Amino acid sequence: MRVHVLERSQRLAAPPAEVFPFFANAQNLNAITPPSLRFRVVTPEPIVMRRGTLIQYRLGLHGFPVNWLTTIQEWDPPHRFVDVQLRGPYALWHHTHDLRDDGAGGTVMTDTVRSALGFGPLGELAHRLLVRGDLERIFDFRQESVTQKFG
Repeated sequence: MRVHVLERSQRLAAPPAEVFPFFANAQNLNAITPPSLRFRVVTPEPIVMRRGTLIQYRLGLHGFPVNWLTTIQEWDPPHRFVDVQLRGPYALWHHTHDLRDDGAGGTVMTDTVRSALGFGPLGELAHRLLVRGDLERIFDFRQESVTQKFG
């Protein structure tokens, strides 16, 4: 099973202490996910974010409904957290969110996603033909949305 890595960094005008609470609210995922995915958080509110928190989502991928369950594996406000898929479309989904002070009153936010589909050569083909482009578009949208929110 080949692990693929997607990394995106961006500078935001607000400090980590202001940026992190936005990501600490699971409902804000709706605002930074493309509407075409019909993404919604299923876990009842309030969701208290901490290590071990479970969050369930539903979304649509290419017309197919997908249920997704993640857990917060690491929680270090306002610097870092990691969510890991327990059930969903990937054999591996490990998403690290790093926020560090840029020294000028802002934040450098870096998302690192390690993912794998499984299914051997068929999974690799699906990644090349569909998944890689989907992830890039999702994180392009996310980057634009976060920039609009924090400058």
